[in-house]
Amino acid sequence: MRGQGGQASVELLGSLPAMLLAALVLFQLGATGYAAVLAGNAAEAGALAMAAGADVAAGARESLPGWSRAQARVEAGHGRVRVHLRPSSPLRFLARRLEVSGQASVNAP
Repeated sequence: MRGQGGQASVELLGSLPAMLLAALVLFQLGATGYAAVLAGNAAEAGALAMAAGADVAAGARESLPGWSRAQARVEAGHGRVRVHLRPSSPLRFLARRLEVSGQASVNAP
C-alpha cells in the first residue's frame, strides 16, 4: 500500500475555488439584503421629512451610514419617497445590477 499523505491537501486545493465562490455569493446576498433594509429606512425617513416640510433628500440621506450616502439616489413626489441604493460589492458591475429600492408614502391630511 502506498501512502496518501498529500491527498487531503490536494482535495483542499481543488475545492478552494468553489469555497471562495460560495463565500462571495453569501457575502453578496447579505450585502444586498442589508442595502434593501437601509433603502426602506431611508425612504421612511424621507417621508417623515416630507410630512414635516423639510428637505426630503437630506432627510433620507442623513439616515444612511456614511459609506452608502454617495451610492443613494432619492426620488420624491406626489407624497411618495423612493430611495435607490447599490449594495457593497467586490465586483462593481455586479453592484449596478443588484440595485435595490425602498419606498414610503405620506398621506395628506
